[in-house]
Amino acid sequence: MAEIPKVYESQAVETKWYSFWEENECFTAKPERVSDERPAYSIVIPPPNVTGKLHMGHVLNNTIQDILARKARMDGKEVLWLPGTDHAGIATQSVVERKLRKEGVMKHRDDLGREKLLEYIWEWKEKHGGIIIEQLKKLGASCDWSRVRFTMDEEYTKCVQRIFVDLYKKGHIYRGKRMVNWCPKSLTALSDEEVIMKEQNSQLYYFKVEVVEEPGTWLEIATTRPETIPGDSGFAVNPNDPRYAHLVGKHAVRPLPVENQAHLPIVADEHIDIEFGTGVLKVTPAHDKADFDIGQRHGLEVIDVLEPDGKMNRLAGVELTGMDRFEARKAAAAKLEEMGVLTKEEDYKNKVGFSERADVPVEPRLSEQWFLKYPSQDAARACVADGAMKFYPERWSKTYDYWMGGLQDWCISRQLWWGHRIPVWYRGDETHCGLDAPEGEGWEQDHDVLDTWCSSWLWPFATMGWPEETETLNKFYPTTDLVTGPDIIFFWVARMIMAGYEYKGDLPFRNVYFTGIIRDKKGRKMSKSLGNSPDPLELIAQYGADALRFGTMRSAPLGLDVLFDEKDVELGRNFCNKLWNACRFRQMQGGESEGEINPEQLTSDDKWILLRLGQAIDEVTVALEAYRFSDATAALYRFFWSEYCDWYIESCKATFFGDDEIRKTNVLAVV
Repeated sequence: MAEIPKVYESQAVETKWYSFWEENECFTAKPERVSDERPAYSIVIPPPNVTGKLHMGHVLNNTIQDILARKARMDGKEVLWLPGTDHAGIATQSVVERKLRKEGVMKHRDDLGREKLLEYIWEWKEKHGGIIIEQLKKLGASCDWSRVRFTMDEEYTKCVQRIFVDLYKKGHIYRGKRMVNWCPKSLTALSDEEVIMKEQNSQLYYFKVEVVEEPGTWLEIATTRPETIPGDSGFAVNPNDPRYAHLVGKHAVRPLPVENQAHLPIVADEHIDIEFGTGVLKVTPAHDKADFDIGQRHGLEVIDVLEPDGKMNRLAGVELTGMDRFEARKAAAAKLEEMGVLTKEEDYKNKVGFSERADVPVEPRLSEQWFLKYPSQDAARACVADGAMKFYPERWSKTYDYWMGGLQDWCISRQLWWGHRIPVWYRGDETHCGLDAPEGEGWEQDHDVLDTWCSSWLWPFATMGWPEETETLNKFYPTTDLVTGPDIIFFWVARMIMAGYEYKGDLPFRNVYFTGIIRDKKGRKMSKSLGNSPDPLELIAQYGADALRFGTMRSAPLGLDVLFDEKDVELGRNFCNKLWNACRFRQMQGGESEGEINPEQLTSDDKWILLRLGQAIDEVTVALEAYRFSDATAALYRFFWSEYCDWYIESCKATFFGDDEIRKTNVLAVV
């Protein structure tokens, strides 16, 4: 056996052993080896965006997965840890479009056309898409890299299309005109989960309108969006509000646009909050979801005054047409003041929905889109309620059940070019949905693509070869564990469960572990803007991957947020050094590397450390089975550092330097 070097060089050691594991296919899952004696263990990686680079959230999530996979291998199981990446529709297209604009290749995607832009995106994906995979290897992730999947590879795409066609034929997928979240920058619909609510310092504008049937009687209204007044088609009051009940059925004058001051009906609606503002609501059905519902109940006109890019259209009036919506807000308020109907302005804090990717306020927009009525809802809800699937921490099961009880149809279409194109063709009044284009001339395919989540909700079984009944699918599905964040419990976890029941008749995983959020030691969420998000690759270069993993796990209690402190990584490095030095010390004492222990020669110290070894193994095993990773880390650290190294090895040094060879041989076997 080669002599262990004096100094532990993490980069050299980790690179050497990772290469050894890969060359010897230590991570490769072979379904033919699965048996009663060698049961299957499987886990699928939450596919990082193809645009992604390793961050601390990846470190936390993938270290936990790696612990579970390696522990399963130690237990004699056949392990499949299946890796891959997500095409990340809006994120990837935005990155490439931004790059092309910067290079002067285009100003807008229409300058290139669909096919040419897709060529650029595929080129970018082939060049940069594998970066996150290589970074996960540097972290030490023991995935089966022979099985890397991509949500837009050929076989996966066929799976997505097949399921769309099936759900369409079952009546679960339909096209309709409904209010959606619209991103004026990316020019696409967004799901509710892609909208981030942010508190904003806004203005509340108060203006008055005159009642037509009672000249001199005015209604005061408060709004944060005076630019949408030209889109108003009514005024609403609560029928139980004594201030306004007598005005129901009458009309009031809409002040904007000046050239079209329409007389709008005053309607009674019990959804109006008497206490908010003045108790009178301007109803703008085209630009507010609640207003749209009111408009539907009372048959009010839908007047859309915004272009898809957020600029005012001609229905907004001559003075506002062509203005950006925020510029128009100021102009509309100024016009109201000029007309003498702006009564006051107040500072106002409110929550505004922002596009998660484009970081601009979204617009509620009435739009023709594709929607999905979720399948297998009852089975998906019941499996968590009855304990067939377990959530860790358990509290998330209540959140899940609450959400499953109020499902809304999912808007699955996106006005993008990068993604799975909707397999529907049109010719006049004819519509064809199928895996292939219909025969004959004049057919045109739907221009939209599917929401990214409409492919990743199939991840557990689509990555294993479905719809073919592959050996991998038969042996490794359902998977054992899923490790993910609670922020995607709705638009990934729940959807995967429903897809699993619909297409495999079973749950897709047995256990779901929800990690916390990585925060800095002050409790702040990590972000580039705060400068508190360290680069994991720099930490790996400085301390080593094992040190980073150990330090992260040490501060990761069950399902709670992680308060990251670089000192924990330093402690992890010191722990690795301690392990290294202990092994080197043992090697320097000579003797057989795996000698047999003679029970008759054991001293009380020997018996105690062997007892503690057994207890430590039990503690770690129990902790890992309960997903208490910080407890497992603490038990390892306590036993190895404090009890084994600092106490037992120190107590044995007199024996090593003494003349009792029989005693020395037995101590070496214990050590």
